[in-house]
Amino acid sequence: MAQQQFDLNNIKPPNISGKTVKLVVASILVLWFVMSSVFTIEPEEVGVVLTFGKYSRTVQPGLNFKIPFGVETMQKVPVKRQLKEEFGFKTARADVRTRYMPGNFKSESLMLTGDLNAAQVEWIVQYRINDPYLYLFKVRNAKQTLRDVTEAVMREVVGDRTVNEIITVGRQDIEITVSLKLQEILTQYETGIKIDQVILQDVNPPDEVKASFNEVNEAEQEKEKLINQAKSEYNKVVPRAEGRAQQQIEEARGYALERVNNAKGEANRFTALYKEYAKAREVTRQRMYLETMEEILSKVGKKIITDNKASGILPLFNYNQEVLKNGK
Repeated sequence: MAQQQFDLNNIKPPNISGKTVKLVVASILVLWFVMSSVFTIEPEEVGVVLTFGKYSRTVQPGLNFKIPFGVETMQKVPVKRQLKEEFGFKTARADVRTRYMPGNFKSESLMLTGDLNAAQVEWIVQYRINDPYLYLFKVRNAKQTLRDVTEAVMREVVGDRTVNEIITVGRQDIEITVSLKLQEILTQYETGIKIDQVILQDVNPPDEVKASFNEVNEAEQEKEKLINQAKSEYNKVVPRAEGRAQQQIEEARGYALERVNNAKGEANRFTALYKEYAKAREVTRQRMYLETMEEILSKVGKKIITDNKASGILPLFNYNQEVLKNGK
């Protein structure tokens, strides 16, 4: 079977009329007009429309229109989305397992502390664009301005604190201070940016001095441990001794109070007796004599009471019989 031969000389372009060409051109122009005049704004964005490069208006989310053919242009600004800037590191992919971009970021993370130590500070700034007009037109590059101002403020705050404060207890205070100062400067510059949060990711000594820094930390921890042990022993011994001393003082006070009260009671009793004695001296004297004799004679075993007018020994006979009966 013979192959069919194509003669290029016999190939002719299709017969297209001028009306068809005009229709195609008109369709392309209409399509271009529609595509360049209609645009959509997402819910978390606003659109800033420029007329011949000058600010004209701000349009809200949804379907919007503008004058085509370059007369009006539009820039989208994410005003409801939280944005962030990373310092000292770069995230390659945020996932279940975050991956970071390799590279040396010490130029922005290496800082000098207030006690003349070096620290490598990594942090994040989370912010929002609250005024798209200021963000686009008041500052030439608002994003770069944010990074420059943030780095300057962080270096200032870190330079006022010791390395131990930065690494341990002072992190939250640094975050709050940097956030407030940063917002103040950005407002002054009219950047249209609102700072949500400053987060210190990681603060470490530089790799070159990390071993020495760890040794110093271990020594500090050992010192703190010994101090705590000494305080614990002190808290055991001193309060016990103070308690005993206080107990003895209270006992002494109680004994003194008892002696004083007894003395006052004796004095009051004597005063009362004297008052009664002064009223009837003879009666009181006789009563005291009888009370005293009663107390003394009650302690004597055998008592013989004789009349001082008696004479002779006859009254004592019965006494002798009693003695003989008792074997005395």
